Amino acid sequence: MAVFTLPPEMIKFYKKNIEYITEHAVDPDKRRYAVEGEAPRHYIDIDHYAEDGQDPFEVMPKKWFDAVDKFTEDTLQAYGIVPWHVNFMVLQLTKAFEAKDYDRIIKVSADLGHYIGDSHVPLHTTKNYNGQLTNQKGIHGFWESRLPELKHEEYDYFVGRAKYVDDVLEDVWGVVKLSFAAKDSVLGFEKQLNDEFPADRKYSVENRGAALMKVYSEEYSDKYHEMLNGMVERRLTASIIKVGSYWYTAWVNAGQPNLDELLEKKPSQKFIEEAEELDNSYNSNKIKGREHDH
Repeated sequence: MAVFTLPPEMIKFYKKNIEYITEHAVDPDKRRYAVEGEAPRHYIDIDHYAEDGQDPFEVMPKKWFDAVDKFTEDTLQAYGIVPWHVNFMVLQLTKAFEAKDYDRIIKVSADLGHYIGDSHVPLHTTKNYNGQLTNQKGIHGFWESRLPELKHEEYDYFVGRAKYVDDVLEDVWGVVKLSFAAKDSVLGFEKQLNDEFPADRKYSVENRGAALMKVYSEEYSDKYHEMLNGMVERRLTASIIKVGSYWYTAWVNAGQPNLDELLEKKPSQKFIEEAEELDNSYNSNKIKGREHDH
């Protein structure tokens, strides 16, 4: 969807590569099983830094090195680095555009889209990321996957045109702050619904390929979605325009290179082999039924 927010100078290149970008937007999740240090890039438990009712966004410095000086890099890595990593990836995409590096442009674009999406998820901003602290285990996948799966056809994806962002780091911290502000509703409404809803109708069983899976029932999901009053759609569509805007910002910062010169290029053999290697590593290392985490 983000591809269609782009200006004419970019959209032909991105439309040509939309299949790759869509397919490989999940690569960062695959790397969580295979690459050490990948996991913290997807979240930030910002409430870890709030004590005695403090605003964690006042406590946490926005700039990386200031935050390292205050809390140490080990602590930041332990509780997540998504806003800094999004900013880093925009810089990496800018360099890829400057070099007119076809492989890097499409790879970093796909990865960046994933991290931006994660920053828009309220449960990616809290240490209670899966409701494990409030006896709500499973709520992460419920909000992030089950509700969009059932409701995505009802959403309005007309989000307008990508816009240049003057300060990406400041902007992505704003995204995280909005996500964090929504997490109390995400958790509170589900807890309220769980207390009121008949226990025997909360879950159902659905066919997923050759397997039967326990899922939140459509009835329970509909009620929760209604209580959230459009939140899932708002966060999803906000992430779409943000992805396009950050791609566009990187391109502008790179001097607006002519992407038409790359239209005839194809991924290098090395690039294809690296993607296959990631898939193989993921398939061999993933743990079936693993708890949905950050």
